[in-house]
Amino acid sequence: MSEKSTVYFTRDLSPEGLKKLYARICEPLTGKLAVKLHTGEKNGPNIIPSAWVREFLAACAPEATIVETNTFYEGDRYTTEQHRETLKVNGWTFCPVDIMDEEGTVMLPVKGGKWFTEMSEGSHVLRYDSLLALTHFKGHAMGGFGGSNKNLGIGMADGRIGKKMIHQREGSDDMWSIAKEELMERIAESTKATVDHFAGHIAFLNVLRNMSVSCDCEGTAAQPVVTPNIGMVASLDILAVDQASVDLIYALNPADNKAMTERIETRRGLRQLTYMKELGMGNDCYDLVDIDHDDAVITPAQAVEGVVSFSPFAL
Repeated sequence: MSEKSTVYFTRDLSPEGLKKLYARICEPLTGKLAVKLHTGEKNGPNIIPSAWVREFLAACAPEATIVETNTFYEGDRYTTEQHRETLKVNGWTFCPVDIMDEEGTVMLPVKGGKWFTEMSEGSHVLRYDSLLALTHFKGHAMGGFGGSNKNLGIGMADGRIGKKMIHQREGSDDMWSIAKEELMERIAESTKATVDHFAGHIAFLNVLRNMSVSCDCEGTAAQPVVTPNIGMVASLDILAVDQASVDLIYALNPADNKAMTERIETRRGLRQLTYMKELGMGNDCYDLVDIDHDDAVITPAQAVEGVVSFSPFAL
């Protein structure tokens, strides 16, 4: 790809910010809309606030359905029954939530992959015409970072088959036996199945707030947040939106991004981006459009000017 993709940016971390960004990317989201977000383990402190999502969806997509899948590990969302109880605890009760693997699975093709020819997802994925990946951008214990790619690659795969295909080497007793570059590639190939399925009817919005180096799947055990809040980015290009998110992290002062960049690099997380590019999933060259300032095209460094070091009192 030679032309740049467009990534919209706002510093407005609020329901209003979500609404403004969504207005820039919503045109292709037609028909029955699924919103894939990480609803979190019980009482997880860092997830996108459910109150924000409630206000945003009521204003912008009142007929949308939040979609999730059960987990590979045994926790608060391992079974559908446990998952539904956790949804109540975390406040996801204001609209339908479809646990897509509740009634089985479906195999979606993976085009051009080296690890998979197909990926197992919750069968309910076939109910929807379009998809919004509404992602809490943060670190991740194995992926380095969790952006739109991780939200879809792990989050759309069903809990028993798809997630096992990604994480566990055949014949191994270790359910986390695949790591580093290979794991990043498997996640991206899984994501590609979803992106191709919804081709032309999919959009991505990353929220860079409360960014622990831990995933929201760690719940209350997540590492303390030390990375400053930055804002939100949105695009119709999954690679561009995750590339911009990572670039914003790297543009922070070294004292502010040290924990996150170390987490990304020690897990080989940047391979998510380079492999998405190899798979033809998007463009790593983008224009960062500042919707707070008349759509000026800015650099990541300009976007984080004035960002203050994280304070737990600013949550």
